[in-house]
Amino acid sequence: MTEINRGNQTVSFFQVDDQHIADFNRDGFLMVRRLFDDDEMQLLLQVAKSDLQLTSEARNKTDADGRATLLTVRNELDPTQIYSAVVSCRRVVETMQRLLGDEVYHYHHKMMLKEPQVGGAWQWHQDYGYWYENGCLYPDMASCLIAVDRATRENGCLQVIQGSHKFGRIDHGKSGEQAGADMQRVNAALEKLPLVHCEMQPGDALFFHANTLHCSAANESDHPRWSLIGCFNTRHNDPIVTGGRHPNYSPLTIIDDARVKEIGEQQLGVA
Repeated sequence: MTEINRGNQTVSFFQVDDQHIADFNRDGFLMVRRLFDDDEMQLLLQVAKSDLQLTSEARNKTDADGRATLLTVRNELDPTQIYSAVVSCRRVVETMQRLLGDEVYHYHHKMMLKEPQVGGAWQWHQDYGYWYENGCLYPDMASCLIAVDRATRENGCLQVIQGSHKFGRIDHGKSGEQAGADMQRVNAALEKLPLVHCEMQPGDALFFHANTLHCSAANESDHPRWSLIGCFNTRHNDPIVTGGRHPNYSPLTIIDDARVKEIGEQQLGVA
C-alpha cells in the first residue's frame, strides 16, 4: 500500500504484488476492494449524474431481448474531468502495467449506464473478440471496471468465467446489437470452469484480461448500476492499422492518486 497525506488525513492506496499477478494470470481477473474511497466515488457519481453531455452521448446497444444497454465511450483523456483522472491514476495504471508486464496506454474508457428495471443485459463475450478486429495482434490488453453504484446479482453485476482467458480468442457474432461469443464454446466453458458473480461496493475495482469471458444480466431491481471502465493496451501491441475505432499507442501521463479527489472537486466547482 502507498500512503499519501491529505492535510491531517493519511490515505492508503493499493499496490499490486507478485501474488496478485499470479492470481490474475491464473484466473483472468483480479478483484481489488476499495481501490477508491467513498469521497472519490461520491464525487464521480455527482459529476456523472449532472453531466448532460455524458447522457446525451450514450449509445444504445440492445441485447438479444431488445432491452436497452447504454454506454458512453471516450477515446481521449481530459485532464479536467474526474473520469479521466480515475482511469489514468497511478493505482490503476501501475497495477495494469504489472499485470500485463509492459507499459500500457489508454485505449478508451466508458461509462456503463444500467438503469433500474429497464437496463438490458450484456451478452457473453471477450473484449478481444472484437478488439482483434481493430488490428491488435496480441490479446495483451485488459480493462479495469470500477463500481460507481453498488453492483449485485439483482441489478446485473458483471459475471466472469474464471480461467476462461486461457481458451484464447473465441469467434464472435451478433447478438442483438452486441458482439456475442460462440455459445457452444461458452457453454463448454461453463461446464468446466467456475462462474463468478462480481458483486461490488462503490470504489471496488475488477481488473480483467481481454480474453476473459464475461457478461451481465438485465437490471431487474429498483437500483441503478453505473460503472466506469478503463481499457488499456500494451505498448508492444500497437494496432497494425491507424485511424481505427480506438487510438494507437501514445505515452500515457499518469495522474497522482491524490489528484482524483482534487479534480473531481474542481469539476463540481467546490474546490
